[in-house]
Amino acid sequence: MKKSLVILLVLGFLGPLIFAQEEPKEFVIYRDKMSRENHYIPSGWMGDWEDLKFDDDYKENSYSGVSCIKITYSAKKSRGQGWAGIYWQNPANNWGSKKGGFDLTGFNRLTFRAKGERGGEIIQKFKVGGITGPYPDSAEVDTEPIELTSDWKEYTINLSGKDLTYISGGFGFVVTSDQNLQGATFYLDEIKYGFDPGLKPVAKLAEKMPFFVYSDARSIKNHYIPSGWMGDYGDIRLDQNHKDNPYLGDTCIKIIYSGECSQGARWAGIFWQNPANNWGYKDGGFDLSKAEKFTFWARGEKGEERIEEFKVGGIAGEFLDSDSASIGPVILNKEWTQYTIDLKGKDMSYIIGGFCWATNIDVNPEIPIIFYLDEMRYE
Repeated sequence: MKKSLVILLVLGFLGPLIFAQEEPKEFVIYRDKMSRENHYIPSGWMGDWEDLKFDDDYKENSYSGVSCIKITYSAKKSRGQGWAGIYWQNPANNWGSKKGGFDLTGFNRLTFRAKGERGGEIIQKFKVGGITGPYPDSAEVDTEPIELTSDWKEYTINLSGKDLTYISGGFGFVVTSDQNLQGATFYLDEIKYGFDPGLKPVAKLAEKMPFFVYSDARSIKNHYIPSGWMGDYGDIRLDQNHKDNPYLGDTCIKIIYSGECSQGARWAGIFWQNPANNWGYKDGGFDLSKAEKFTFWARGEKGEERIEEFKVGGIAGEFLDSDSASIGPVILNKEWTQYTIDLKGKDMSYIIGGFCWATNIDVNPEIPIIFYLDEMRYE
C-alpha cells in the first residue's frame, strides 16, 4: 500500500512536467484527397470565383502521397473584381455566421508546399484566419506576395504569439489579374499546422526604402490594394495594366472619372489599403517611419484635369493611421510630372491607407476626365 502511494506521488510530480514538454502534433488541412487527417473545407470561393478551377485529386507530380491540389486561374474577371481566392472553412461556407472552427492553441506555424506550372506565378497572399461576422476568427495573418518557382518549395506562415483559440478560416489564398495577366496554374500540397520550438513572433519592423505602392502591374514590389472606392464609385474605371506610354517600365495606371453621379455624391476617389477594404476595423498597414517623402508621377489625358487631393494616411477607426499628409488641388499636365508629398515631421509608424486621390465634378467642367499614375513610392 505504501509502495503504491509513493508511486502515485512521484507520478503526480512528474506528470505535469512530462506533459508540458510534449509538443503538439500536426493538424492537417490537406495531405491527400480522401485523407482522414484532413480538416476544413475549400468552400469559401471569393471574388471572380468563376475564374478558378480546383482539383484536389491531381495525381501527377504531387509533392508527397498520391495526390496534390491543382488550381487554375483564368484572370478573365468574370465578375469584374480582378481577383479571386478560396478559403478553407469550418464548417463549409462559414463566413462567421455560425459557430465552428477549431481551437489551434499550441501550434505556432502553418506550413505548405507550393509550385507554379512554369514559375513566375504570383500569389497576392496566403492567409490564416480573418473571417469576421458574429463568430469571428481570433487572429488574421497574411503573407506578403509570393512569386512561385516551378519546383516544390516549402512556405511558412509564422503564427507565433497569435491567438489561435478560434479559427474557422483555416487557410486561404488570393490571386489577382494584375499580377497574373495571362492567368496562372499552381499546385499545393502538405498544408498543415505544426509547432517549431525555436519560432519567435514576427515584430513589425520599419520598412526599407524605397517602398512601392505601384511600380508595374506584375511587380512583386507593389504594396497596398486600390480597394477603398469612395463617393460616386460607380463613376470610376481603373486599369492598373495600361501599356500605352507609361512613365517607366511596362505599365502604368489609367483612371477614368465619368462624373455621372452614380451614387449622388458629386465626387469620387480611391484609397490604396492594407489589407484590402480596411477602413480601420482590422490590424494591418506598414511601419513607414523611415520615409521622408512620398513621390509619384502623374499626367492628364488632355492637361488641366484637376485632382482635389492626393493623400497618404488618414484612415480612422479602431486601428487608425498614425498620421496623414496631402497635396492639392493639383492641375495635371499633359506630360508626365513628378509630385511629392512631404513627410518630414510626420508619424508614419502605422499606415493602412498607403495612397489616395479624390476629385469632383464641380472643379472639372469637362467630364469625363482621364489621368494616369506611375512609380508611386515612399522614399
